[in-house]
Amino acid sequence: MNDRLDDQPNNEQIDFGKMQGLLPAIVQDAANGEVLMLGFMNREAFEQTLRAGYVTFFSRTRNQLWTKGETSGNRLEVISAAPDCDRDTVLLQVRISGEGVVCHQGTRSCFTQNLPLRRDAAPAERSLP
Repeated sequence: MNDRLDDQPNNEQIDFGKMQGLLPAIVQDAANGEVLMLGFMNREAFEQTLRAGYVTFFSRTRNQLWTKGETSGNRLEVISAAPDCDRDTVLLQVRISGEGVVCHQGTRSCFTQNLPLRRDAAPAERSLP
């Protein structure tokens, strides 16, 4: 592994251009790997998250920044942040404070409902679309 500073990613290399200034942010529990939620960050939310150490998103409906847990107390402390290979998505590993409820519907994760899968053909007969 090369530890040269100039080989390390920096915030200016994050690509905010692909989604009209927004960066998808996947939030994962650092303790067990559970995916908790997906939110969007503009550059200001991203920089605030890295600076303050708590997840801040950009609300597309309210057109403003919001720090997760600022009213509920279920804050998300950033343990690590890693961009994907295209540098247009970030994975945030977090420690949850408060009651551990992350979803606005009162559950730990936003991903609690399974969709039915259609399995019309045998595995050998399936082809890619």
